[in-house]
Amino acid sequence: MRHSRAIHTPWVCPPDTEELFALYLERMQAQNNVAYLICEASTHAIIGVVNVTNIIMGAFCSAYLGYYVFTGYERRGLMREGLLVAMEQASQALALHRLEANIQPDNLASVALVQSCGFSKEGYSPRYLKVDGEWRDHERWAIILEA
Repeated sequence: MRHSRAIHTPWVCPPDTEELFALYLERMQAQNNVAYLICEASTHAIIGVVNVTNIIMGAFCSAYLGYYVFTGYERRGLMREGLLVAMEQASQALALHRLEANIQPDNLASVALVQSCGFSKEGYSPRYLKVDGEWRDHERWAIILEA
């Protein structure tokens, strides 16, 4: 995580200390959150993370999507492969109907990733999420999952 800080700033703040990682693991163990480690098939190296969070079932069956790749694995299509598998798991194993990704407009790589996976832009939210201590604008991208 520490080595990847440059490619994550200002988009996300992954846990880069033992304390923050312990809090992340605790948060991902909650009933409404699921974390996926994305691994390279040939080496089994962890290349990134996909988080499905704030899962709401009932009539909604929806969740938020977060993800990041580690330095050295970006722009190789590996996160796209991993995200597609996580989306399949969200549809089948988690029985979700919809996923939403909130992306800062200048994060062109992230926008391209969700577009390549079939997400559609639904809107724009000014000062939507606090990232790295600042309220940042986000675009809302979503996909309806077909079971």
